Amino acid sequence: MAELNDEYIAKMEDVLETYEKTYDPKAPVVCLDEKPVTLHADVRPASPAEPGREARRDNEYQRRGTANVFCAVEPKAGRHFTFPTPDRSAFEFAQVACRLAMQYPDAETIHLVMDNLNIHCRKSLTDVFGVEVGSEIWDQFMFTSHPPTEAG
Repeated sequence: MAELNDEYIAKMEDVLETYEKTYDPKAPVVCLDEKPVTLHADVRPASPAEPGREARRDNEYQRRGTANVFCAVEPKAGRHFTFPTPDRSAFEFAQVACRLAMQYPDAETIHLVMDNLNIHCRKSLTDVFGVEVGSEIWDQFMFTSHPPTEAG
């Protein structure tokens, strides 16, 4: 479990203050997180529903590797975005940050709340898009990081 110290409390207060902001389309508040997923394939075909019988699907599956899903949510506007990617890498984060910025062309600042994963940095964008463009994308965001947890 994370230690409840002054740094943790300050970070959590920053996150809560960000979430409490009044809705402003020029300064949307968006939360971003990612999740690894396991890909499965059916071993046997499902049987469709018939009159008097529900559809059936076998619970046996074949593992087909893994992928990643980045999910962004702007709760006060009721918007959400999913970005499936082959993995959770700096390259993929840069692509997602760019695609997310494009969803808010009229925003002056996008307040982005996310964890402090090592790929969540300006370097990820500048490595992919070059210093000028990567910095331009990065500068569209105001970042607020969750305090670290036991899981990281």
